[in-house]
Amino acid sequence: LQQQLQSGACHVVDIFACSLDQVGMLEMKTLVEATGGLMVLGDSFGQSVFKESFKRVFRRWPSEKPGDGDSLMMGFAASMEVMTSREFKVSGAIGPCSSLHKMSPNVSDLEVGKGGTNAWSLGGIDPNTTIAVYFDVANTTSNNNNPNKRRFLQFLTRYQHMNGRTRVRSTTLCGPWHSDPNDVTPIRASFDQEAAAILTARLAVHRTETEDVGDVLMWVDRSLIRLAAKFADYRPDDPSSFRLPHAFSIYPQFMFHLRRSPFLQLFNSSPDEASYYRYILSRENTSNSLVMIQPTLLSYSFNGPPQPTLLDSQSVRPDTILLLDTFFHVVVFHGETIAAWREMKYHEQEEHASFRQLLEAPQDDAQLIMDSRFPVPRYIVCDQHKSEARFLMAKLNPSVTHHTGEGGGGAQVFTDDVSLRVFMEHLMKLSVQS
Repeated sequence: LQQQLQSGACHVVDIFACSLDQVGMLEMKTLVEATGGLMVLGDSFGQSVFKESFKRVFRRWPSEKPGDGDSLMMGFAASMEVMTSREFKVSGAIGPCSSLHKMSPNVSDLEVGKGGTNAWSLGGIDPNTTIAVYFDVANTTSNNNNPNKRRFLQFLTRYQHMNGRTRVRSTTLCGPWHSDPNDVTPIRASFDQEAAAILTARLAVHRTETEDVGDVLMWVDRSLIRLAAKFADYRPDDPSSFRLPHAFSIYPQFMFHLRRSPFLQLFNSSPDEASYYRYILSRENTSNSLVMIQPTLLSYSFNGPPQPTLLDSQSVRPDTILLLDTFFHVVVFHGETIAAWREMKYHEQEEHASFRQLLEAPQDDAQLIMDSRFPVPRYIVCDQHKSEARFLMAKLNPSVTHHTGEGGGGAQVFTDDVSLRVFMEHLMKLSVQS
């Protein structure tokens, strides 16, 4: 069925599944992925996760947008071709696409994802469709001879517009080429740790299709240790001297949260849920994918305006409200004192208007997040020490646990997972080993 839809009819398969039972999302994922379709998973067709998401499939461009006014925000029968200069080759792509089996001199023998080609069918596309393309360096010996060499990269994207016309977009990039293994300074300066984290996450998720999750976690750890050992500044066998350059400073933190994410931790996730989460990660842009891996946390209190706070158990305070955005869930979490004041209906009294505004602010911000997102996230309002508080507590760095006590304040997280501090200590120890 997948081959028939790709080759002839150019159909796009979307799946909206709303059930507390398994519906076979895991088995049907390849069909959706190969045709560039959408997947939405919810508990009930009465939830906004389904109803609002279904409406947003048919979003239209503003009428004043030239060439696209009032057209649906989607394209059909899309394809992408990648051309490169001779210094590097295409290893493959990961995302909602399928190989067109087009061989070319710039196709690498090292396959990553859907490899063995430099062209892919994307099926249906929308403004948020994102494909990760991986490359392999070729002829490293000859590249060292010319220090002024430039690299070239071109993406050719074709798709059918709603008006029936075929559109072609060519994106050409040019940049310097560095291949001196003894000088990593240019690589340090040009490293994009956000994009690198998402490329690593997509590759890790892709490997789970053919490898055990435990082996994938070990690969993530080894990759991080090799990266830190190569680019960090340190004295051999002295962890206290370990320093990461600014361009790499947050990357280990991304890997810490990736290891604890539902993409690699299958505990408490059904096969359908795991498949759904992984597919959404494979098609979203860098900003949204980073939120999936390391959720954002905002703190609201009487001490000032809302401000970002650490994704840490020490951020949980009885007199604050937290707004957690995990992409799939938006959680408004009331501290113990705030919840008690609300239950006593202080916010309904005129002399406590500031408290009413404090309660309304995170709810308004949560609505702004949900209005701009597809699929629509599940909205959860919970109180500290109540059952639904688990949606927030499970995402926090467990710096305070039942083993450590409450010496540093915050809320205890009942887990045996290591904290970010312990994770970094192990990373520094292993990276500096001679």
